[in-house]
Amino acid sequence: MAEAEAAVETMDEVTLGARRSPLGLALRRLLRKRIAVLALAFIAVFYFCGLFAPVVAPRSYTAQDLDHVFQGPSLAHPLGTDSLGRDVLSRVIWASRTTVIVTLATMVTGGLVLSVSLGLLAGYMGGKVDTAIMRVGDVFFALPGLPMLILINATLKPRVVEQAWIQNLQDWLRVDGLADYIVIFGALSLFAWVGGARVIRSQILALRETEYVVAARAMGASTWRVIFGHLLPNVSNIIIVGLSASLGAIAGTEIALTWFGVGIHDPTPSFGVMLYQGGSIRTLQAYPQLLLVPGAVVAALIFAFNLLGDALTDVLTPRAR
Repeated sequence: MAEAEAAVETMDEVTLGARRSPLGLALRRLLRKRIAVLALAFIAVFYFCGLFAPVVAPRSYTAQDLDHVFQGPSLAHPLGTDSLGRDVLSRVIWASRTTVIVTLATMVTGGLVLSVSLGLLAGYMGGKVDTAIMRVGDVFFALPGLPMLILINATLKPRVVEQAWIQNLQDWLRVDGLADYIVIFGALSLFAWVGGARVIRSQILALRETEYVVAARAMGASTWRVIFGHLLPNVSNIIIVGLSASLGAIAGTEIALTWFGVGIHDPTPSFGVMLYQGGSIRTLQAYPQLLLVPGAVVAALIFAFNLLGDALTDVLTPRAR
């Protein structure tokens, strides 16, 4: 019975294929998965709160009320207050902004610009270009990731902070802790591109000798037209799945770096800072919400990214099932 329903569903999708784009069919399959829809809804709410934190957050993340420290949940403070009387709900919303900035910046630089472009070049050009790119990737892959990220952040951050243009840009953008953001996503981008570039390269090696690529070269198409006009669309599904799977890892790494004390610093809110401040035994015993609230949000976010990545794998690469 299940096989018959699957066959009917497949026939319906084939019939509608001429009227629907591949993206429309993929979205239709994705919306049929309730778990994926719930995960996508949570991620959308999280990123909306992060992007519009100044509007969504009921209070500023620096607003202190020393008369109401370590207050439990109430109407005025739904998630309580911390050791300085700051509203925990507002701190969580502003911390989501930190995660959104770091994940999006790392995804664009490391996940798209570096990973996609270097993977396409290595797979299509081959020879010395392929060897050079892959050997550099092997060096970054062989290095211990977290210790190297801690070392890079600890050594480069003082030099970045000293740059006058960083302060000017921070004042213009009105973003506190801009130097921390730049160092964090810059260091993450150095290591984030290797895995995706390898996967893309392996696919391009199989696609570069196909008939449509050979025909494009025979008609005089330039190298860049072949790469970005013919090969890139055929690996777009792999890129989307890889990006969705890497966002959770990027968010977790940023939080871990901040927890180790080399990421985002107080008063700029971050889940790593909140987990560190609420992680002591005495604080956990007396005020467990200071650890449980940010911990639950972080766990839900990473879990949602994993669920969405699995769903996108089923939708965009059905042959892998």
